[in-house]
Amino acid sequence: MKTWTVLGTTAIVTALSLSMVGTTSADTNHISSAPANSLTSSSATELATATASIPSGAIVVDLKGSGQYKSVQAAINSIPANNTQQKIIYIKNGTYTEKLTITQPHITLQGESATGTILSYNATNASSGSTTNSASTTVKGDYFQAKTITFRNNAGMNAGQAVAFYNNADKAIYTDVRFLGYQDTLYTPGTGRQYFKNCYIEGTVDFIFGSATAVFDQCQIHSLGAGYITAASTGADTKYGYVFLNSRLTSSGTANQSVYLGRPWRPYSAVTYINTDMGAHIQPTGWDNWRDPANEATARYYEYASKGAGANNNARVKWAKFLNDDQAKVITIQSVLAGNDQWNPTQAN
Repeated sequence: MKTWTVLGTTAIVTALSLSMVGTTSADTNHISSAPANSLTSSSATELATATASIPSGAIVVDLKGSGQYKSVQAAINSIPANNTQQKIIYIKNGTYTEKLTITQPHITLQGESATGTILSYNATNASSGSTTNSASTTVKGDYFQAKTITFRNNAGMNAGQAVAFYNNADKAIYTDVRFLGYQDTLYTPGTGRQYFKNCYIEGTVDFIFGSATAVFDQCQIHSLGAGYITAASTGADTKYGYVFLNSRLTSSGTANQSVYLGRPWRPYSAVTYINTDMGAHIQPTGWDNWRDPANEATARYYEYASKGAGANNNARVKWAKFLNDDQAKVITIQSVLAGNDQWNPTQAN
C-alpha cells in the first residue's frame, strides 16, 4: 500500500467528457497463465527473441571487458550534460548490478538482447528512504530511448515498494523492453510523454503508476499476484493518462478475479484500455475507488472492445465508462502524445 496522502483539487476538468454508452459483448477467449518472467503473447514472443547488433558510433559496455566500459553508469557519465544528439550506449548480454541515474538528454540504452541484457538493483522504499529513491534506474533526461533490454528490481515480492524504472522526462520511447518487479515496478511521474511499443511489464500492486501521459502499444501487462495494474495520478488538466492499445493482460500465480484494472492515486486518475485482451485474473468490477467514494466522481476510466475472460462489461463499476466507435477511433498514438510540438514517437530515430 502506498504511503502518500491523496490531495484534493479544485481544478476544472478539461479532459475527455464521455458519457456511458452501450457495451460490446465480451467473448470467452482465455489467456493462458505463464510462469513469472516468461512471455506468452505473440508480441512477447518476438520480444523474447529480440536482439540487436552494435550500431555505428555506439559506446559499448561489456562486463567481460570487450567494450569501452564495464559499467553502464560509467558509460552514461562519459556523455556531457548538454548533449544534443542521440547517443547510443550498447550493452552486451549480462546482468549489470548497478543503481543507474541518467540526467543527460538524448541517450539511448540498447541491449544486445531483450532477455539477456539485464540492468538490476534491489533497493526498496524502506532501504532507500523513499519510493523514488528505490528505483533501480532513474531517468531525468528528455528524449530518452531504451531498446531490447530489461530493467529489474529484484528485491522480491515481499519487499514492499521497490521501483524497477523511474522516468521523469519528456519524449521517451521504449521498444522491446522488459520491466520486472512486484509492487511499483514502473514509475512515471511528472507531465512528460512516454511511448511503450511491444514491451513486457510485470508486477503485483500499482505496478504502473504516476502522472505522465503514456501509450502502451501492443504490450503484455503481467500480474504476479492479486493487486492493481495501474495507480495513475493524472492531473485534472491533463487530457490523457495511461492508454493501452491492442495489448494483453496476463497472469501467473494469480487467482481468478483478483486483479483490478486500476485505482486512483489522485482524484483525476485517467486510464483507457482499447482493444485489450484481458485474462480471467481481472476483477469483474474492473476498478477500485481506493477507499474513497469521492474519487468515483472524478476518476476517468474507459474501455473499448475489451475481450477475453476478464472483459466482463456488465459487471463493471457504474462510474467507469465504455467508449463508442466514434470516441475510440480518435484516441491514437499521435492524438495522445503529440502535444503542442506535434511529437510523433513512431517517426523518431
